[in-house]
Amino acid sequence: MSGRSQQDAAPRDCILFSTADWDEPYWTNKQHTAQALARRGWRVLYVESPGLRAPKIASGKDWKRIARRLWNGLVSNFLAPPQRDPNIWVLSPLMLPAAHHRPMIRRLNQWLLRRGIGRFACRHDFADPIVWTYHPFMLDAAQHLRRGAMVYHSVDDLAAIPGVDIEAFNAAQQQLLTRCDAVFTTAGALRDKCAPYNANTHFFANVVDTEHFGRALEAARPVPAQIAALGTPRLVYHGVLSDFKVDFALIDAAARLRPMWQWIFIGEEREGQRSEWVDRLKALPNVHFLGYWRYEDLPDCLRGADVGLLPTLLNSYTSSMFPMKFFEYLAAGLPVVSTPLDFTSGKFEGLEVGDTPEAFVVAIEKQLARGRLSADESRAFVGDNTWDARIDRMLALL
Repeated sequence: MSGRSQQDAAPRDCILFSTADWDEPYWTNKQHTAQALARRGWRVLYVESPGLRAPKIASGKDWKRIARRLWNGLVSNFLAPPQRDPNIWVLSPLMLPAAHHRPMIRRLNQWLLRRGIGRFACRHDFADPIVWTYHPFMLDAAQHLRRGAMVYHSVDDLAAIPGVDIEAFNAAQQQLLTRCDAVFTTAGALRDKCAPYNANTHFFANVVDTEHFGRALEAARPVPAQIAALGTPRLVYHGVLSDFKVDFALIDAAARLRPMWQWIFIGEEREGQRSEWVDRLKALPNVHFLGYWRYEDLPDCLRGADVGLLPTLLNSYTSSMFPMKFFEYLAAGLPVVSTPLDFTSGKFEGLEVGDTPEAFVVAIEKQLARGRLSADESRAFVGDNTWDARIDRMLALL
């Protein structure tokens, strides 16, 4: 541990171990946290995903992704990690994917990761960096660093992702929890899993860029033509159309119960997926899949909607989720309807819950009756659940 005071509020250096590549089309906690630190003058080395699940032999997309990562790893390790922001560099790990349970491969991967980080830290004079990690498969590399505090930021139950080696992950996570200085979680269930191994565990809900999504409240801005051409009311979901996260069966039944409502999906299926449910929904005249829209354009999409949807499939992975979309919808002026995830027990303003197609429809009817949020309601319902406010609270604990 570094001798530098952890109470020092001055900008620091940070090595952030992510589970998402920087250029993922759907940004997550990892990229936003890196940006929030960079805005404060911190220098951040963003280390991309090590590959948590084993690739599917039959999946061409998986192997294309591996080839892309291998190329990026060669470039960033033997040339230089590209700089994506005045204070952010992105390192693609040069490693064998998802074989974390094999001792020889794990040692090789950690040596490669340690070498890549060491070269960068030496070149850029990273001084006692904070280690901020979203997964445990970096511990061998990090423990050899001259570093400051180590933070574990648990935002998903990664062991429940299909294809992840549960035994290897849980063993590595327990080891990380006993060694890190602070643990931040985005759900009460994750906090309860981590707290027995680390007393300095804290719950921080997911948050939102209020300035960005608040653009949806500007009445003078136009609604995109694709959405304006649809009838009303309009119900919207945006994000990855993952068949282990989205309850497509519930949507299918609900859309048939209310054929005059327009059900809008902004996003694409997850990599390697081809869901029969999506094909079935596309055949309904009141369900509209508009494809991927850039993050910059999402506020305009949400401006044309009446209710934001969180039709999350309930399983071991999603039960501990606190969807980022919740506060994004509220910041955009949309009341929200969700399936009963753990976070919904928090009695948030602007939220209705339904666990069956019939109950989901009733909850939507309640939100349609109350109407879109005013600017004052939007600000009040979001409160201080913003990226900058949350990162300030987190850093205060370090």
